[in-house]
Amino acid sequence: MSNGLLKHALQAIKPEPRLRRANLPKKPAPRAASRHRTPHRVNQWFKWLSPGLSVKRWLFITVGGCLLLLLGIAIWSRQTPIFRLGQLIGDVLEVITRIVPNYISGPLVMLAGVLLVFWGQTRSLGSITEVLMPGEEEELVDRLMAHRRLNRGPRIVVLGGGTGLSTLLRGLKHYSANITAIVTVADDGGSSGRLRREIGVLPPGDIRNCLAALADEEKLLTELFKYRFQAGDGLVGHSFGNLFLTAMSEVAGDLEQAIAASSKVLAVRGQVLPATLSDVRLWADLEDGRHIEGESNITEAQGKIVRIGCTPANPPALPRALAAIEEADYIIIGPGSLYTSIIPNLLVPEIVEAIAQRQVPRIYVCNVMTQPGETDGYAVSDHIRAIDQVTQGKRLFDAVLVQKKMPSAHSLIRYAQEGSNPVYFDREGVMQTGRRVVIANVIDEEVETGLVRHDSDRLARILLRWYSRVAGIR
Repeated sequence: MSNGLLKHALQAIKPEPRLRRANLPKKPAPRAASRHRTPHRVNQWFKWLSPGLSVKRWLFITVGGCLLLLLGIAIWSRQTPIFRLGQLIGDVLEVITRIVPNYISGPLVMLAGVLLVFWGQTRSLGSITEVLMPGEEEELVDRLMAHRRLNRGPRIVVLGGGTGLSTLLRGLKHYSANITAIVTVADDGGSSGRLRREIGVLPPGDIRNCLAALADEEKLLTELFKYRFQAGDGLVGHSFGNLFLTAMSEVAGDLEQAIAASSKVLAVRGQVLPATLSDVRLWADLEDGRHIEGESNITEAQGKIVRIGCTPANPPALPRALAAIEEADYIIIGPGSLYTSIIPNLLVPEIVEAIAQRQVPRIYVCNVMTQPGETDGYAVSDHIRAIDQVTQGKRLFDAVLVQKKMPSAHSLIRYAQEGSNPVYFDREGVMQTGRRVVIANVIDEEVETGLVRHDSDRLARILLRWYSRVAGIR
């Protein structure tokens, strides 16, 4: 049986080389072959000079070594090669100046030298730009100047969470690369909540949004990280960014290392840090006596919050977050949901203490609209008092940024249908808290939907302008 199979295999294999030989062109005559072989060999030798092979430098070193060897032999035999070479160059130049006068040949040689230098520098910068910035129209010098300017920017620490924080970061990154976003890890709803319950990781949602906002390729990464799977067992509803950070946490060992590794991969401008690595869960006592546990349940309870805390109480702060606050030139709190995005960061006592001790410009960015189930009927002073209550009277900011103009009637009607209204600016109430007020137009309205959000660029510009003025006074 095995012999029969072997014979069939040999019969199947044998005809193939014959067919290939039959299809091959006839060998050229010996002379023709030699004529074709010579240019081929020349081309092969020139291939060694192709860029990127890292061979030319060693060839030049080899040639330089040969020249030094010959020079040493000539000097040893008293041939004075350098003198004779200089004499030869002088004779050649003398002949050239006889043919072409020196007032013409000199400028021509100088011009040729300038052109060669310009050509060489242009091609060198072009090659470097092509490697470092492939497919981009921006000049390398502009990128270098922007990089230097951003690295000289102030060290800014921003506390918050949700979409408000990522909106602010999107604008701040154009003014400084020294940004630290300290993010809450109390989220327990949506994709983040599912991952927290099923895998036991800290909720990555707000961190994901901040990483995307600080990345160089922000638009593409934002779309990629926000993408939610529409099919697949266990994948439906999960965002790609949450799964990415969860996988990085498993690989790196914890969320802090995962964020650091992700920041390098995504070319993030600045750093994103969780306020704590503890598994924090929010709870709130409502005015009607109810005790609500879970960040997502607090808003859904639709009651007035009179007290808020977390389990475990007094979680330890991330050391890098404390170090960033101690080195900060500027501290910004908000924008974001008051009780579920901003205050959770302030339930970490070490963070509150670190901010309270800093004598640098500190400002709170107040929300534009009230949030149903959290800040119904709140004025600006109510936001400030809520923060002061959680921090037990410690002063964390010296000024508050308030929107100047009311949103359009279209937007007001849209939000009124959801039970939301503009945050009323009660000037006297704010003055009683001892805070200064910065009034500016910092919102962006979508014409069709009437959605009101902070404008990233405008908000960042106003905040940096106020910082420059206050820092200059100090």
